[in-house]
Amino acid sequence: MRDTNVSKAVEEPLRAMILDMLAEEALAVGEIHDRLAERGYDRTENTVRHHVNELRDAGLVEISRLEEGRGGTKKFYEANTIVLSYAIPEGREDDITAMSEAIEPEIGTILDRLDANHGDLIDGIADEMAPCAHCRTQKYETYVLLTVLRRAFVSAVQNRSDE
Repeated sequence: MRDTNVSKAVEEPLRAMILDMLAEEALAVGEIHDRLAERGYDRTENTVRHHVNELRDAGLVEISRLEEGRGGTKKFYEANTIVLSYAIPEGREDDITAMSEAIEPEIGTILDRLDANHGDLIDGIADEMAPCAHCRTQKYETYVLLTVLRRAFVSAVQNRSDE
């Protein structure tokens, strides 16, 4: 899976760091700016806002809440995805395969439920993504399903860490 908007958004190391921060908790731009400064990244608050907006435009972060105060509205952002760039240690591939095979039936059930409850919606979104009839043979439904599963996964992980 490759989304050029996502790739472009996270190829900038500062954005990847911001995304990592927002996966931990919802923050306002000023708070992100302060945390970056603590890590030695001296950028203006407007530059930080620009990077947050790029992440938002790529669909990687969203506004989680608004707070009124001091004559304005403060926006708090949170990540709806996690960017991971790790590699499974050598010799552990069999363990990963075993776990994957163990949950595959449950994932199949979830996919069946998504199709039964939201199949028309998924098809509609995929149709909007396809620039032409020939392109419809691409895996747009798969991309939509992966996006739904990714967001649900991130939310579930965040909820577990809040407990």
